[in-house]
Amino acid sequence: MPDADALDQPAGKVRQRRLVDFAPLKASPAFARLWIGGAVAGIGVQMSIVAVGLQIYDITESTFMVGLVGGFALIPMVVAGLWGGMLADVFDRRTVLIASSLVAWSCTLALVALSFWHAALVADGGSAPVWPFYLVTTLNAVAATISMATRSALVGRILPADMISRAAALNGIAFGLTLTVGPALAGLLAASVGLPWTFAIDAVLFAAGFLGVWMLPALPRLGEKVVAGWPVVREGFSFLKRAPNIRMSFIVDIVAMTFGRPYVLFPALGATVIGGGALTVGALTAAGAVGTILTSLFSGPVARVHRHGVAIARSITVFGYCVLAFGVVIAVVGLGGFAAAPGWGGIHWVALIALAVTLAGMGASDEVSAIFRQTMLIRAVPDQMRGRLQGVFIVVVTGGPRMGDMYAGILATAVALWCPPLFGGIAIVGLIALLSRVRFGGRATSFRDYDDLAPTP
Repeated sequence: MPDADALDQPAGKVRQRRLVDFAPLKASPAFARLWIGGAVAGIGVQMSIVAVGLQIYDITESTFMVGLVGGFALIPMVVAGLWGGMLADVFDRRTVLIASSLVAWSCTLALVALSFWHAALVADGGSAPVWPFYLVTTLNAVAATISMATRSALVGRILPADMISRAAALNGIAFGLTLTVGPALAGLLAASVGLPWTFAIDAVLFAAGFLGVWMLPALPRLGEKVVAGWPVVREGFSFLKRAPNIRMSFIVDIVAMTFGRPYVLFPALGATVIGGGALTVGALTAAGAVGTILTSLFSGPVARVHRHGVAIARSITVFGYCVLAFGVVIAVVGLGGFAAAPGWGGIHWVALIALAVTLAGMGASDEVSAIFRQTMLIRAVPDQMRGRLQGVFIVVVTGGPRMGDMYAGILATAVALWCPPLFGGIAIVGLIALLSRVRFGGRATSFRDYDDLAPTP
């Protein structure tokens, strides 16, 4: 958590606490249902994300081909984020969320069918083509992007303004749980009952999330009616041009996710450097969520922090150092720096623990950044514009990692597994130091000067 002396609000304005504040769940039953349902469904989503990587690696035995999952989905997700955010600003947000959730659910069922088909072909000595998995995961990413943009945009309608940062911290707990339980379950299930049943369980868990969406109240557009179309999308871009703080929050997150995304390396690490296969992939993926959960559990001070620009810059810098450490560990292991031989299960436990610690640090620092970036986006943007700005935000937080997958996959294939995180960590630290101090065209302020006491986009 950022330094309290530099960032806290004046004493006495908010009751001091250290642990997470559950007040948003009490204040809004609609938010509580959405939060609980999203947490349960999110476990299944994370299971499928891990399972897709394992499935494609099983078919192709190529880290580059795993990275292409993000590459193929990137452009469709950009379009979906912009268009979906516009839909959330024009139509009833509950209706948009229901429709996009049903599409995502259908894609999960398609993955179940494809995985069972591949298993049947393997049993007969063959193998399924990989392109159907790319097609379905791309469509699923499009639907998920629209859902996330809409879900984020409606939070400001179902919660009081002073609870937004606390709600963002609660979302961090839910997200951390999904990242912890989902990948761990995916690793265990893939190693025991197989990938087809892993996808099937995701389809069942999705029902919990859909129930929370279905029970939302009607959330029609506030103000005058507008016609859906490109002019409405352009209006969102015009607003973004006049919103340097929001714009910079997107840019710094793109930097972090592009150069600090090591997840595409996990199947290869499990198969070669660390050992353990699917179990190692699940453990490494879950490790980052441990830091996310710990940050969220001790998120009480977020209600007193008002210098959000400084908080974001510091947390992403810490994130960069953790990425750098992740690359150093892989390089040391790859060069034989750890004398200890692989132990039980063929896993190099010393290296696995060291990598898990760096990933926990990445998860913790990223969650601090996420809390304040999301709060900034809701507090500084008017409701009738939130869908479109959330659409851009979702493009950043989902498109950035996909660019990161491509970056890591290409560089790991061309050089070595340690190369993407090692050079990526250095790039993050240097770029954030520069970008956070850039003065906004003709102004005397920079991103570090943003103050939640007087939120300005």
